[in-house]
Amino acid sequence: MGRRRGPSPLRRWIKRIALGGITLALIAVLFLAVAIGFAARSIPSYYQLKAQQAGQTILVRASDGSEIVELGPSFGEWLDFDEIPETMTNAMVAVEDKRFYSHYGIDPVRTTGAIVEGLVGSRERVGGTSTISQQLARNLFLNTNRTFDRKAREAVLAMALEWKFSKEQILELYLNKVYFGGGAYGIDSASRKFFSHPATELSVAEAAIIAGLVKAPSRYSPTADVQAAVDRAQVVLRLMREQGYITPAQASVDVDAVKLKQQAGQNSVRYFTDWALPQLDILLPETFAPIEVWTTLDIGKQRAATAAIDANTPGGAQGALVSLDRDGAILALVGGTDYVESNFNRATNAMRQPGSSWKLFVYLAALEAGYRPEDLVVDTPVTIDGWSPRNANGRNIGETNLRTAFAYSINTVAAQLGNEVGFGTVASMARRFGISSPVSTFPSMVLGSSEVRLIEMTRAFASVSAGGMGVEPYGITKVVTADGELLYERERPRDRQLVPEYVTAGMTDLLQAAVQTGTGRAAQIGRPVAGKTGTTSSNKDGWFVGFSSGITTGVWMGRDDAKAVPGLQGGRAPAQAFAAYMRYAVKDRAVEEFDTELNLPEWQLEPDDEYMFGDPDDYYFIDEQGNLIEPGRRGGEGSPFGIEGERPDAPDVVDEPPAALDEDVLERAIGSGLPEVRRGNAQQQQRQQQRQQQGQPRNVPPSPSPTPTVAPPLPRQQGNAGGP
Repeated sequence: MGRRRGPSPLRRWIKRIALGGITLALIAVLFLAVAIGFAARSIPSYYQLKAQQAGQTILVRASDGSEIVELGPSFGEWLDFDEIPETMTNAMVAVEDKRFYSHYGIDPVRTTGAIVEGLVGSRERVGGTSTISQQLARNLFLNTNRTFDRKAREAVLAMALEWKFSKEQILELYLNKVYFGGGAYGIDSASRKFFSHPATELSVAEAAIIAGLVKAPSRYSPTADVQAAVDRAQVVLRLMREQGYITPAQASVDVDAVKLKQQAGQNSVRYFTDWALPQLDILLPETFAPIEVWTTLDIGKQRAATAAIDANTPGGAQGALVSLDRDGAILALVGGTDYVESNFNRATNAMRQPGSSWKLFVYLAALEAGYRPEDLVVDTPVTIDGWSPRNANGRNIGETNLRTAFAYSINTVAAQLGNEVGFGTVASMARRFGISSPVSTFPSMVLGSSEVRLIEMTRAFASVSAGGMGVEPYGITKVVTADGELLYERERPRDRQLVPEYVTAGMTDLLQAAVQTGTGRAAQIGRPVAGKTGTTSSNKDGWFVGFSSGITTGVWMGRDDAKAVPGLQGGRAPAQAFAAYMRYAVKDRAVEEFDTELNLPEWQLEPDDEYMFGDPDDYYFIDEQGNLIEPGRRGGEGSPFGIEGERPDAPDVVDEPPAALDEDVLERAIGSGLPEVRRGNAQQQQRQQQRQQQGQPRNVPPSPSPTPTVAPPLPRQQGNAGGP
């Protein structure tokens, strides 16, 4: 018999490799099962996952309660699986995971494709392979890095989810938690955001639009690009038809038939929310619960403000607007021409030179020091410590009054006034009216060389409009939780009188003249308006700030790089934008005439005989016997000075009695000139000294042609600010 041959070496090696592969596969399966088991044990329960949220939701409401923007994750009503429309689950399965009901967390076909992609193409990024279970695992537990390591963990977690939960529970979690863009998490939030109704009412076309958003929420958002959203929905509907979920007649979307939710405001609203919402860190205790923030913003006025800035801002420049109500409530705020292009808030953060609008503080200081709108001043060349301001037109008109000097923004007069009252006094006045930015005390500061924010200047003008009462801008009125619990409500602050009412009455007189006849004529709106223009050197900045019918509005225009803008002047584009906005803003308010009547204090009134000489009861005098009589101790024998009518209860006044002692003797005895004392001038001089120590002007009868006396130049830094 022949000897039997054994297996060939090749067959033995094949057998060994097969056995080794089976062993390794069994070990891998065992290892995978252990990994899935541990993962399943570590996954929270269904109810814990249901309660998790991705962050805090902040719903911002306008002053009338309407919704203007929703920030952070937005969650609608949680829909149980049997509440979710079948067309919605079909659309999602069709476009995201057509073998969802047959796999165990990973799709072998798609996974194989991913491996091939990784071997042939990039080894770092793998795309288009995730099942619904994998997407849910990623959303719940992982980041969005598309690497092999993360994909492996994602696959394990997806199979663990399939092990622990039913297909219906996975779909329920997914459809209530997946991100659809615009802050919307879950189909109900997306449906309310895009279509203004709950997800239980979704049509086939609307379900297709929502399902199509998962791939790229920002690209296919119907609020950003309707046509892109519809094109993507067509793809979803085609897949639904191919997989038998809908009929061919249903597989179409009519753009006109999709009624999208109208947006309450433009993107400019975000400038306001960027300013207001950080204040919640101070106003509220720490909370992560969804909240509703009620604000002062008026949607109609916000739209009008945005349109006014867009229509009037010169090409290549930026524009900003702040509008305040009587109490400081922000009615509209625009921080730039396009928030998406640039979210830098020029209304609240930009520091720019205010130009001649700064003269508000110069003239407030002058009015408080005793000047009146009709007082005469002289427009003449002036030099202060080597600084020689020039007028915008290069000319000087000579003698004029304060009202005209302000209306036409005469720089030389502002420089003289600032020098006379003191540059530190002007800076203190600005501080008093809410300017918190650094303010210099160099001579050029009177023309607006110190940089300020638009909201600060608007606040200052609002305080003038309020009769000298301090105004604090605010934007949040109350904050409540989603359940209606009140977390914060604004309380009215205590009133603060910044200057006497007669000062703001005089200032309003000047501001009204600037609009009626001066540099701000473009700001006229057919009712009383008071305001001031501002233009900096080389036309880098243009300002107009003014008020009417209780609304104060400030407008700034210029370039972010501070380069010149040809033709930019405060009395042109900014004043025109102010007028365009204010015509809308005040249309439902009563016409209000300004109170410019100066109810002056006693020290500033026209002097009469009694005031010049003083009331005899107010000063010491010598009686007939030469005795020194204290104030208020005089008897009823009449005035020693022969002035009639000082006391209503006095008997007939007799002639002044002769002095008991020789005047030379009295003069040597008391060390002063008796005739001056007997004319009442001693007390008057005492009053004058007190007023001068208090910074008040000397109370002297007006001369036929008074001119301001310019104080000696102070040692300050030189500089020049701008024009009207």
